[in-house]
Amino acid sequence: MPGQWLNQDAEVKCRQLFRPIRPSASGFAGFRFPPEIIPIAVHWYLRYGLSYRDTARRSGIEVDHVTLFRWVQRSTPLLIDAARPCRHRMGGCWFVDETYVKVSGSWRYVYRVVDPYGQVIDVSVSKRGDRKAATKFFVGAISSHGEPAEVTTDRGHALVRVVSELLADALHDTTQYANNRVEADHGRLKARLRPTRGLKQDRTASVVLRGHAFIQNLRRGHYELGMDVRPGLTLAAVFDELALVV
Repeated sequence: MPGQWLNQDAEVKCRQLFRPIRPSASGFAGFRFPPEIIPIAVHWYLRYGLSYRDTARRSGIEVDHVTLFRWVQRSTPLLIDAARPCRHRMGGCWFVDETYVKVSGSWRYVYRVVDPYGQVIDVSVSKRGDRKAATKFFVGAISSHGEPAEVTTDRGHALVRVVSELLADALHDTTQYANNRVEADHGRLKARLRPTRGLKQDRTASVVLRGHAFIQNLRRGHYELGMDVRPGLTLAAVFDELALVV
């Protein structure tokens, strides 16, 4: 069947990706701790939404919370990039919405786009929720993932204007309740951030939010990674695989 061949091709592609292993070129090099420890700590922080202090205490790794912060900020983008070749293709319909998080005591807009399968396609943090910020978000998402055939948003002026300008050929749905999929998904992000004692900077907040989206996509099976392990051990196996190529 065509779907079966596609899955086999993706699996072969991923196996080819992880074949050359060069420990000396590890992205985790340069730290006092062994390279295999760092992905474990990053996994714990992103998966369980703990503060840096709580992550260090519960993971059993004797590390200062500032060091753990540096690990997360440096390693999260590397892990996301390493997993990209094994990511499933996004759906052709985008559900786009903005929510809010506090960064250093001030509210920030968080633009998020989700496909019909629940895959978080992109995330962006902005000080403003105007047309300029929406344009920047859509331009980045389109350049990274291509143009969708359909876009669903609320009736906010900025989003409606930007979609009409950048995606004139796409079907734009602004009917009531049509965007419930992404609006409901915001709750998972808020629940993950609630125990973390706050975000401090826009740049570091962006890394954390992208890391949370990455974990969510992994748990929902949107990557051809960790396919041969028992349920409940998938994330640990994925981070072990990625650590070999980062």
